[in-house]
Amino acid sequence: MEVQGKIKLIDETKTYGNNGFRKREMVITTEEQYPQHIMIEFIQDKTDLLNNFQVGQNVKVSINLRGREWVNPQGETKYFNSIQGWRIETMEAEAAGDMPPMPPADAFEPATDLNEEDYDDLPF
Repeated sequence: MEVQGKIKLIDETKTYGNNGFRKREMVITTEEQYPQHIMIEFIQDKTDLLNNFQVGQNVKVSINLRGREWVNPQGETKYFNSIQGWRIETMEAEAAGDMPPMPPADAFEPATDLNEEDYDDLPF
């Protein structure tokens, strides 16, 4: 799955527990009729993927949806969801790679030798 939008927040990497579990969160604001602020977490070695990105950039993030079941000490079962990112890429670079840049308007010369009768090849 993928989520596209503008980076609203990039948090610092946080380390948890004795094993050194690392997690870093970011928030993406989607660009649609009703924009959504979606928190995506990057874990372990994927936290470093966010080092080259900044707030305000348009990005596409590849994600996995994760769900967990937990039984609390009172015996109640609870369910939790998370969105984990595993790849992130800028949208500007992708758009620039698809099309060559457009030359400025003054680089074009108007056609002065156009004779309409020579180019009228429509069958009706």
